[in-house]
Order: sequence, then structure tokens, then C-alpha cells
Amino acid sequence: MKVTVNVDCTPEEARAFIGLPNIAPLQERMMKELENRMAENLQTLDPETFMKTWLPLTMESWGEMQKMFWSQMQMGMTPSAGVGEKNGK
Repeated sequence: MKVTVNVDCTPEEARAFIGLPNIAPLQERMMKELENRMAENLQTLDPETFMKTWLPLTMESWGEMQKMFWSQMQMGMTPSAGVGEKNGK
């Protein structure tokens, strides 16, 4: 025996039916607090400090990535032992 039940309701109605708490007001307060803190941090951070903080890390990692690509390309260009040789030669 197979029984199928289709329920047509919104997510809010489903949460209320199951008995889960309504966290929408809490989420709104937390998002507002996050927005306020981010705005405060952006106001105190001048562009020069921002560049000094992030640019060296970005450039350093870019150099490391470039070295990795070059090493992979060089490994691909060097002939491997036994490749292209016939058996017994």
C-alpha cells in the first residue's frame, strides 16, 4: 500500500505547523547589527591601509601560483623515461 500526501503551504506555515520558533525578527536584528558593524569598519578603514593590508598577500599568492604553473608546464615538457620507445629497445 502506498499513500501520498501533498501539502500546499508556505515555509512559514510549515514551520508553525511543525512547532519551530519564528526566528525572522531575530534574523532581522542580527542582519541590521551586521550591517552597522560593517559600515563602521568601512568608515574607519582608509584606502591606503586597505591596500597595505590586502595587496601584499594577493601579490605573494599570485607569484606562488605562477611558480606552480611554470613547474607544471616544465614537467609536461620534459620527456619521461620509456615514453615513445618500443618494447625491447
